[in-house]
Amino acid sequence: MHVIYGGTFDPIHHGHLRLALEISDALKVAQVHLVPCHIPPHRGSTGASPEQRLELIRLAIKDEPGLRVDDRELRRAGASYTADTLLQLRQELGPDEPLVMVVGTDAFAAFHRWREWADIPDLAHIVVVKRPGADLPVGSEAARLVRERRADGAESLRSAPCGMVLELDPPLLDISATGIRQRIADGRSPRYLTPDPVWQSIRALGLYGACPAGNF
Repeated sequence: MHVIYGGTFDPIHHGHLRLALEISDALKVAQVHLVPCHIPPHRGSTGASPEQRLELIRLAIKDEPGLRVDDRELRRAGASYTADTLLQLRQELGPDEPLVMVVGTDAFAAFHRWREWADIPDLAHIVVVKRPGADLPVGSEAARLVRERRADGAESLRSAPCGMVLELDPPLLDISATGIRQRIADGRSPRYLTPDPVWQSIRALGLYGACPAGNF
């Protein structure tokens, strides 16, 4: 079973990393693939370049064999669309390998606005991570998909290559990339919110308004 967890990771932090490991445990897979997007289609520009965000991820997961980075979206021109990524992966994995994408309820609530959203269940399973205060709107396409395609558990995802939706409610760390960027811009340290090598690199590159000479 091939599992991907996408996002801007701007910057990557312990909340992302802990969630990826929780997903690995819940689905009983050896690895989760982090897929940083090139250009996010539903938000403004990122605070760090695609290449910088990729390097920060590599620093963050350097010593964790259960996490890998997949840079395919950074190698594609233009905005990053999940359907394109899943189609490419499906072509690589073949028709029978279970493919799983991970998404939070906040993003999944707007699933009907994703490009080619109706094709996604025919390419992969969807694991929806419940987030506090982010419920799926009643009557939405996202809620309908959960109702009609609900998986009984993680093992159910192994029985088919795609088409099921599994809701998970893992423990989450209350950390946001937005909060980290603001903290850095305000001249405050984000240490222990993100791995030390990531913070060191942010300071060295002066990302998000960091002062290289600031206190660690």
